[in-house]
Amino acid sequence: MVTEIIIVLAAIVIAYLLYKVLKTIKSMVINAIMGLLVLVIANTALGLEIAYSWVVVFTCAIAGVFGAILVILLHYAGIFF
Repeated sequence: MVTEIIIVLAAIVIAYLLYKVLKTIKSMVINAIMGLLVLVIANTALGLEIAYSWVVVFTCAIAGVFGAILVILLHYAGIFF
C-alpha cells in the first residue's frame, strides 16, 4: 500500500515538472519565432544583413521582440552582429 502511494506521488511530481518545462519551452519557441520574424522584416526592409546565428536565435528566444530590437540596435552601433 505504501509503495503505491509513493509511486502515485512521484507520478504527480513528475507530471507537474514536465508541465512546467513544456510551458517554458512553448513560450521560448513563441518568443524565438516572433523575434526572428522582426529580424527577417528588418533585414528585408532595411538591408541590415544580420546573420541568423545561434546567438541571435538564443537572444530572440529569451527576450522575444525586444531581443530582436536589441540585436538591431547593436548591429547599428557596430558592437555586435
